[in-house]
Amino acid sequence: MGQAGWKGVFQSAFDYKTEKYVIAKNKKVGLLYRLLQLTILLYLVVWVFVIKKGYQDTDTSLQSAVVTKVKGVAYTNTSELGEHLWDVVDYVIPPQGDNVFFVITNLIVTSNQRQSTCAEREGIPDGMCSQDKNCHAGEPVIAGNGVKTGRCLRVGNSTRGTCEIFAWCPVEMQSRPKKPLLRDAEDFTIFIKNYIRFPKFNFSKANVLETKNKDFLKSCRFGPDNHYCPIFRLGSVVQWAGSSFQDIALEGGVIGIHIEWNCDLDKAASECHPRYSFNRLDNKHAKSVSSGYNFRFARYYRDSAGVEFRNLMKAYGIRIDVIVNGKAGKFSIIPTIINVGSGVALMGADTRRVSQPWHQGHLGQGAFFCDLVLIYIIKKREFYRDKKYEEVRAREYAAQEAEAEDEAMEQRQTEEEQPEGERQEEQPAAPPQSRGWKGNGAMCGKLPPSARTGILKNAKVNMQQLQTLQTVGT
Repeated sequence: MGQAGWKGVFQSAFDYKTEKYVIAKNKKVGLLYRLLQLTILLYLVVWVFVIKKGYQDTDTSLQSAVVTKVKGVAYTNTSELGEHLWDVVDYVIPPQGDNVFFVITNLIVTSNQRQSTCAEREGIPDGMCSQDKNCHAGEPVIAGNGVKTGRCLRVGNSTRGTCEIFAWCPVEMQSRPKKPLLRDAEDFTIFIKNYIRFPKFNFSKANVLETKNKDFLKSCRFGPDNHYCPIFRLGSVVQWAGSSFQDIALEGGVIGIHIEWNCDLDKAASECHPRYSFNRLDNKHAKSVSSGYNFRFARYYRDSAGVEFRNLMKAYGIRIDVIVNGKAGKFSIIPTIINVGSGVALMGADTRRVSQPWHQGHLGQGAFFCDLVLIYIIKKREFYRDKKYEEVRAREYAAQEAEAEDEAMEQRQTEEEQPEGERQEEQPAAPPQSRGWKGNGAMCGKLPPSARTGILKNAKVNMQQLQTLQTVGT
């Protein structure tokens, strides 16, 4: 970059840009501008303030505690367990009542398991063998049930067999249930007690009706018109989640109970209600080997000789997840001012012009879009662009003033050089018309050509400056 380039960059650092207001008498662009303003106003009023409540301060740091209880009994009579009465201690895991709990609906029982040696179950790749050297003693079977003893057990004359293992024998039965064991679990009831608190506003509430009637919770059931009785029938919860109880009870599944607290604290505390929703959290449509929900547990015993044995149970059932969330809002002047200011900025409100106090200029999203239409899209865009953007140089204006002063000095010198008698005779004689400039006074017709030319140039400059402040009409 040469010296002239650096000089231009340095001088441009001291340029000043000021606004020039141009009123375009264009009905189409004016209508577009008002429609944009109306749209922004509707967005501010309807969406920001009515729907989103932008005038409120919010608290989403919800503090919650959940306590659950399940009640109900069921009777079964099977070959593995015999006659058995199931109460809440038998089928609810864990028993202390957290926000996540499990209700057993089906079982596969492997009875009387003792620690001894037996054949590994078929179908486990690491437990298959054809000779003893395939079973390394002391090595656990990957995804199996025990530790290899070093022997390969084959049935009859078959060439393939399974490794002998030290484990809880007999090993677990590998079968899938065909019907649910606890079909009566559909009528079990779930009591969900939820306490919430919004710390910012020091507001607390529970989902249980505040009443002194001790029998209220014994007789009520949750329903669309009774949200303060949080006692749910298990079959109804599964139905509301969009599933069949018999299907989910057979192989298990996961149900979510969602409690939503959206509280408008500008209203009374009694208007803050819990909202419940239910859905199936596991993929019920995916029929695969891992579908459903199950886990294993055992019950241990000792025989008369003091030898320990156990009953292994593979439990299928319904896992319930209680999920609580919400927010609270209350009027605050700070978000109100912020949202109103943002809306006003979008609408494009600006300060009033000093030169025309009655005129309101606008700069904003609406004005920006309309400027694009006015300057780059419509047919007369070049005309509007020239009127909107004008470059004024201080040197040119100073040169014009200096030239006008020089011409004025020449005019005064010419007048002084004329004889006194001629000046007195010329004063009362005012020609009816002047060839140089009509209506510019009596002296214009008598001025020398050089002075007359200077006045005309000065008048032309003044006219150009005046035109920049006039209203542009289309």
